[in-house]
Amino acid sequence: MPAGGRDRQDGRPVALITGGSSGIGLALAGKLAGLGFDLALVSRRADRLEVARQQLAAMAPEARIGLYPADVADAQAGAAAVQAAIAEMGPPDWAVLNAGIARPGHFLDQPVDDHHDQMATNYFGALNIARVVAPEMAEAGGGRMVFVSSGAAFFGIYGYAAYAPSKFALRGLAEVLRVELAGKGISVTLAYPPDTDTPQLAAENETKPAITQAITAGGGLWSAERVAERIVKGASRGRFLVAPGAQMTMLAYGHSMLAPLLRRYQMRIARKGRS
Repeated sequence: MPAGGRDRQDGRPVALITGGSSGIGLALAGKLAGLGFDLALVSRRADRLEVARQQLAAMAPEARIGLYPADVADAQAGAAAVQAAIAEMGPPDWAVLNAGIARPGHFLDQPVDDHHDQMATNYFGALNIARVVAPEMAEAGGGRMVFVSSGAAFFGIYGYAAYAPSKFALRGLAEVLRVELAGKGISVTLAYPPDTDTPQLAAENETKPAITQAITAGGGLWSAERVAERIVKGASRGRFLVAPGAQMTMLAYGHSMLAPLLRRYQMRIARKGRS
């Protein structure tokens, strides 16, 4: 039986993945399909989901791949997509809450809609799906729930006034659910990917201030496949924190002590950038 999967009559567990049409979500889908999972992919664009299905089918032709177009920021649409997936494929053994957007910018310049949009997708989008899948998973005997957060959830980073709060909130949700859902047989994992070579990062870089780029440049660039491998490995072992790379690991376990140093570091870069 694949890691973390329930013993189904058809022998194949199901992984439901939001943001599953590209980037880390697609890489996670490929990794789990290779481990014997069927896939229920949720994403906003049906055309991108179809392209993802074709890629995944070539990698794992035996896997069932269900496509459920929906914007997870819309609670009703997200719930309808998940309910359709459960009706067709059964309760998920893994629920990966990965959908997210990032629009960096200067706080004084950014419209308030940017704040609302990122909170709606990154936090409420995960909450909307978790509220639907958690009861189904609990009734079916448990499973694994994976929240994909960000290093921006550790401390305030210049340029992320609209983005960081959504990831801070996601971190808080995961920490509470880790405790509340344990008695229901649901293991919760909170992942902190480093900068990852994805379409989302490319879009993020279009609005990222130069000072933000300088602050975040030291962490290197990971491939989506490498990040997905670390997340699946950690979640399969029942780990709560998965922080790929030395930098993310250091922040995950020492951010409170490091925050004053990191703040001074940012202030120094900001002063240079304005000079």
